[in-house]
Amino acid sequence: MAQYELLLPKMGESVAEATIIKWTKQPGDVIKLDDTVLEIATDKVDSEVPSPVEGKLVKQLFNADDVVQVGAVIAIIEIEGSEGGQESKPVQEPVNTENETVKTENIPGVNQLQATAAPVAQDFKNSERFYSPLVKNIASQENISITELDQIKGSGAEGRLTKDDLLNYIKSKNAGSAPQAASAQQAVSKQVETPKSAPATVSVSGGDEIIEMDRMRKLIADHMVMSKQTSPHVTSFVEADVTNMVLWRNKVKKTFEQRENEKITFTPIFIEAVAKAIKDFPMINVSVNGTQIIKKKDINIGMAAALPSGNLIVPVIKNADQLNLLGLTKAVNDLANRSRASKLKPDETQGGTFTLTNVGSFGNVMGTPIINQPQVAIMAVGSIKKKPAVLETEYGDVIAVRHMMFLSLSYDHRVVDGSLGGSFLRRVADYLENWDINREIN
Repeated sequence: MAQYELLLPKMGESVAEATIIKWTKQPGDVIKLDDTVLEIATDKVDSEVPSPVEGKLVKQLFNADDVVQVGAVIAIIEIEGSEGGQESKPVQEPVNTENETVKTENIPGVNQLQATAAPVAQDFKNSERFYSPLVKNIASQENISITELDQIKGSGAEGRLTKDDLLNYIKSKNAGSAPQAASAQQAVSKQVETPKSAPATVSVSGGDEIIEMDRMRKLIADHMVMSKQTSPHVTSFVEADVTNMVLWRNKVKKTFEQRENEKITFTPIFIEAVAKAIKDFPMINVSVNGTQIIKKKDINIGMAAALPSGNLIVPVIKNADQLNLLGLTKAVNDLANRSRASKLKPDETQGGTFTLTNVGSFGNVMGTPIINQPQVAIMAVGSIKKKPAVLETEYGDVIAVRHMMFLSLSYDHRVVDGSLGGSFLRRVADYLENWDINREIN
């Protein structure tokens, strides 16, 4: 019998690791082709890992909640023979990063610190921030408290603290020259001098139900709090007359569905208008790195989608400005359908430069959305309502029933002022209001 090494699959250019949620197959279980062996999670997406072979699971090399690097061997499957007569590669045990000793002899002051202080076991559950096992081990070795660790700026995805971030911090701290070290120490000292007030006590009666947040809800909560702490939010509003857009969709939707086997919603229309407006105002399509403004070359628009669980996910349409309306419609429908079915790939939620959220789908007329970091703006579209409106005609002003909607834009006031934010939002509204009712879909 040959042994097959099951690897953690590549999940996109920007995804380097995943956390094992649970094993759906146990040692001794028979596995058929494409059977799900385990479930994994990245920062935003839960995924299943299917088996590319048939056989019997003989060994699990990681446990639930372990963080695993892409390409690592995660399980051993016993199969009949070997493909092409070649023997399987020798099985290698994964490195246990929880017990890995990090070489820090070249960092000034670390040797002395290690000589005088033993590693401290810390309860990382008290921190709302994610840390890899290796980072936890380094922090314990160097006696870095959870409070101090939480103050260090991370360069990884979603601000995650990497091994290099922590080692650079330790080096700078011992040299006495790091602003980060100083700020972290000041924050610790401040907490010692002026302790934070305890959170308000929540009273629970006998009939109340306590519901523990699931993993995705915790990530969303952390991301939203971080965004409000990072960016000073400002929200602008406009009201748009989208009568022509509504009448056009009503006219073409049946023919479009018959021809393309796809339903056309308003979402691809909104995304097209946003992409055009971003080209007109490219400084909306930026991110902030300290005192640097990073102007994005690509226009990658995320669309917030509600999941059956009640959680939220934001799949991204890459290079949205290069797609015509037909391409946008197919992309929107595909991502929305796979979002609800939990079939998104991790890379499909990465790389967004601007986000659109449709609060109108819940019957809301407007909203004040929270910026999806590290972006600097997010637009909400409200429900479309028939209203009496004043129209200017060659015969004078008249009142007519029109299809009206509110658009709102929340933006980061560090880099987007009211002039830019307001002008961009008005431009999106102009594209929607000036919709060609005779437009052909292509």
